[in-house]
Amino acid sequence: MANAPKTAAKQESNNGGSFFAQAAIIICFIVGFCVWKFVMGNPTNFVDNNPENAPNPGNYLGMVYHAGAIVPVLLGLFLMVWVFSVERFIVINKASGTGNVGNFVRKIQSLINGGNIDSAIAECDKQKGSVANVVKAGLLKYKAVSADVNVDTEKATIAIQKEIEETTALEMPMLEKNLNVIATLVSIGTLCGLLGTVTGMIKAFSALATGGAPDSAKLANGISEALINTATGIATSTFAIVLYNIFTAKIDKLTYSIDEAGFSIVQTYAANHK
Repeated sequence: MANAPKTAAKQESNNGGSFFAQAAIIICFIVGFCVWKFVMGNPTNFVDNNPENAPNPGNYLGMVYHAGAIVPVLLGLFLMVWVFSVERFIVINKASGTGNVGNFVRKIQSLINGGNIDSAIAECDKQKGSVANVVKAGLLKYKAVSADVNVDTEKATIAIQKEIEETTALEMPMLEKNLNVIATLVSIGTLCGLLGTVTGMIKAFSALATGGAPDSAKLANGISEALINTATGIATSTFAIVLYNIFTAKIDKLTYSIDEAGFSIVQTYAANHK
């Protein structure tokens, strides 16, 4: 029953994260459609204030509006990349704590080696964040097993290691949550861009397939649609790849810090209780 509060907290976090992801996806598509329909499709962007007409010379918003129904989808995907990236940035920075993680781990190691377990726990309370939570759990278990003179050293070491692993297992999903959305956007952005490319080229070739002279306006619009959709899809995928790699690197750094501090706690206990 000792793990019940931890499990409940993890379940609550999962539910909250799922609601955010679902709401964010829906809102991003709605915003993307509104931008396409009411901003890019504003009558002032077109000849004679008619969205059915050609865009005014040099008006890129009108050009993008005429790129077709794939554009609002791509805009929604592009917004999703940034919304989920900002969310991950906030969560991961919060998980790092109030100070530099590397300095925190080195200070904890120094305090543990000096036998100042209470001071190390106090440092965890100051640092906060996922790394500090895991280290504090290990230190509290260290203190508990040290107070039991009858405990076997090997079993105590395993107990400390298990406590660190269990706390890490609760903290890591919070760090990795919604990263799969950003990773998925890498592929979806490219595929939607290619879909827009294909639809644009279909329109372009249909303009060439007329019985008489090719319709130059429809040909230009079809090629423009293909290129705009391609560019938007590539931009979405590019930002998603870069941001995903940045966040995974940050998480790997936090994981390494947790492993480093946990190893120090276990090894120090084993060395002091031979």
